[in-house]
Amino acid sequence: MRIRLCTLVAVLTVGACGGGETAEEVAGGAEMDHSQHLMGGMGAATDSTGAVVRDVVRLTAEQERALGVTYAPVVREHLTRTIRTVGRIEAPETGIADITPKIDGFVEALEVSYTGEAVRRGQPLLRLYSPALVAAQEDLLTAHRMMTRIDSASGDAWENAQVMLRAARRRLEYWDIPAEQIAAVERSGEPQKTMTLVSPVSGIVLEKPVVEGQQVRAGERLYRIANLTEVWVEGDVFEQDLQFVQLGAQAHIEVSAYPGEHLMGRVSFVYPTVDEFTRTNRVRVTVRNADGRLKPGMFTTIYFDADIGHDVLTVGDEALVATGQRNLVFVRDADGAIQPREVVVGTRAAGRVQILSGLEEGEMVVASANFLVDAESRLGATGGSMPGMQHGEHGAAVEPDTEMSGHNHD
Repeated sequence: MRIRLCTLVAVLTVGACGGGETAEEVAGGAEMDHSQHLMGGMGAATDSTGAVVRDVVRLTAEQERALGVTYAPVVREHLTRTIRTVGRIEAPETGIADITPKIDGFVEALEVSYTGEAVRRGQPLLRLYSPALVAAQEDLLTAHRMMTRIDSASGDAWENAQVMLRAARRRLEYWDIPAEQIAAVERSGEPQKTMTLVSPVSGIVLEKPVVEGQQVRAGERLYRIANLTEVWVEGDVFEQDLQFVQLGAQAHIEVSAYPGEHLMGRVSFVYPTVDEFTRTNRVRVTVRNADGRLKPGMFTTIYFDADIGHDVLTVGDEALVATGQRNLVFVRDADGAIQPREVVVGTRAAGRVQILSGLEEGEMVVASANFLVDAESRLGATGGSMPGMQHGEHGAAVEPDTEMSGHNHD
């Protein structure tokens, strides 16, 4: 009986630790003199590919209970999977506007003076003094006075005056001077020292590098404003999970700043390239942010609910034995024999494994303690076995207690 316990402990050690030693090597190290008697000291048999050969195993009801072996049917079911990744909130590129002057000048005064301030479309941002702007206003007033002095019946002279007036107005418009300011200059008849630049969008000031009195150049960024009524949440998804992340798919968002709250968004973009080092692909989710609580830079967790299929053949995770060369399950036939069978697996989800080929619906497979069954199956292929086990090819094993008793008498 002591040999049986030693051998079983050795096999349990192999299954629990997942080390490089085979069950035969561990069992042989437990008590080599007695294991040689039980197994003949043989190593694992291999096939032409180098894979370990396995034998059919037969277990009695008592042995199944002792080892904790249970069975479960192969079933068809609706399989779903949740893909989880971390993400970061970003300001949407489509809602970002840079405020840049189209003319050289000096900042006379700031109407919006700090970063983070909320602005609306058309709101004044700063007053700019520029000699070129003053000259353009003089041209406008000259063209306007000509229009008032020429009779509309004057033919070409009237048409030329209109063309000059439109050109003077258009020049100021091209410099982003609002139409209301241009009309005010025409009404007053006097050029204004400064002209006001206004915001083209509603949003939040993300950057404001400009200060009062600063000389600015045409094209220099004075403000960066972002519309944050929608934000982007971007995260990386592993390459093998990309098939389950489709444009328009719904996503659940959890924000670290608001634990326990769930936000909803939709996949709006899947980047066209995979990172060659991390083997991940960036995915963008668009989320509504009407109350402004989501701020660029916040960390999030993103969940994608993937529907694998409504009629998917599956077994439990524990039924699968992955050897590194192949995937096996142990199938119990109507006669009670347990035989290994190679399968092709698909997606794993919620403790289940999709079976693409190798099994049929309704077949019974070993659902627990299959590493012990696997160890016994390999031992059987060498001509040995764990005490008390039976194999399809070798018949009933010698009762170890009897052998042990005889050995002691010797």
